[in-house]
Amino acid sequence: MPPSSHTHAPHGRALLLDALRHLPTPAVPWVPFAGVHAGKLMGHDAHTLLTDADTLVASLLRANELYDPDGQPVVFDLQLEAEILGCELAWADKAPPSVATHPLAAERRVPDALPEPDQGRLPIVLEVMARMKAAVGERTALFGLVCGPLTLASHLRGTELFMDMFDDPAYVRALLAYCAQVARRMADLYIAVGMDVIAIVDPLVSQVSPRTFAQFLHEPFRGLFAHVQQQGALSSLFVCGDATKNVEAMCRTAPDSIFVDENIHLPGAKQITDRYDITIGGNIPLTTVMLLGAQQDNIKWVVDMLATVEPHNLVLAPGCDMPYDTPAENVIGIAQAVRDPARYRELLAHYQAPDLALDVELPDYPHLERPLVEVFTLDSDTCAACGYMLGAAQRAVAEMGGRVEMVEYKATVRENIARMKAMGIVNLPCIVVNGELAFSSLIPSNRELLTLLEEAVRRHGRGAA
Repeated sequence: MPPSSHTHAPHGRALLLDALRHLPTPAVPWVPFAGVHAGKLMGHDAHTLLTDADTLVASLLRANELYDPDGQPVVFDLQLEAEILGCELAWADKAPPSVATHPLAAERRVPDALPEPDQGRLPIVLEVMARMKAAVGERTALFGLVCGPLTLASHLRGTELFMDMFDDPAYVRALLAYCAQVARRMADLYIAVGMDVIAIVDPLVSQVSPRTFAQFLHEPFRGLFAHVQQQGALSSLFVCGDATKNVEAMCRTAPDSIFVDENIHLPGAKQITDRYDITIGGNIPLTTVMLLGAQQDNIKWVVDMLATVEPHNLVLAPGCDMPYDTPAENVIGIAQAVRDPARYRELLAHYQAPDLALDVELPDYPHLERPLVEVFTLDSDTCAACGYMLGAAQRAVAEMGGRVEMVEYKATVRENIARMKAMGIVNLPCIVVNGELAFSSLIPSNRELLTLLEEAVRRHGRGAA
């Protein structure tokens, strides 16, 4: 279906802001999370996009023109703060950079420096925000995305942070308090250049238990959202992965909105957020629908969801930063469907999505030479929770000294989705050991994983004997 001219349905900045303020709205607003994907629209790789102001502005304007958004993020890069604070980055062509080094990995220290507007890539980001505000700010609500305290603490400390929660909880609280101060500084800078919504993006929230959330994260988040609201902006908490267990805990921190990905059953989560009068956004599947599906699949997902969920306090959005290679026609189809769901529901009344399943051969686990660790991720290059789950597995496997093997399967590959289906895997990221699900949406400590792998080696040896 080709793109059409803008419809007369109510939409734009006012629609989204009213939804985030919990006011009645005539339609459900639409926010495409086009981060590095915006560069794809103009033929630019992620590094060029995220290091050049003119390139970033042109790409964002193109996304704005094509996708007709009510709200739009300016930069989707959770490593901006980490880079300023001393983390080295690894760049990829089709993904935001990832953190390659952790300056606090070898020492339990709490920094005190806060980001300044002339540091790192902040001058580029602040310039682009101001230019986008001038160009589209009257018709499109703009999001400033800030790295959340738990993810930033993990960037600085590495996977040791999850051990610290048991060994030195006072240090973890202190480090998270510092990271919340960093987030507050970033929020102030973004609000000053006109950002309407400050989104605290913390993918690793899905990787901790409700008890851990209450122990370490409630206070930093609640303080952050109160600060943003006091500055006159709207607040949001973005999470990735299966954060179902933490939805109510997140609501208790009182953000204006919560955005979730496909790992969460949105109708069920909305029952919780509605009790707290919090808007929920999401959660178009990133790979099975947006990246690998046809335009009809994307339209059908939208109309089916809108027919299922009560529209008050609802925003339609991808589950997270959409994949770089997402076909533009898929996103255009979503935009059209959200503007006129009744028409497209009728057009696709008899459409059946094709089955993505392929024949895959699973390992013969008992007869492998060594136990096998399989890490299933959305994409460890773009998903922080996936990256740290993979990192935890890599570290433990390395310490096993060649006695186990490891492989990663990314859901950006069609065959890997078929593998997940054949193995009954529902939520990402997860670790499977010798065909048995070991950790799902919960990053294990190094001790936990090593204990499990030692037992797998013993069991495997007995089986081979």
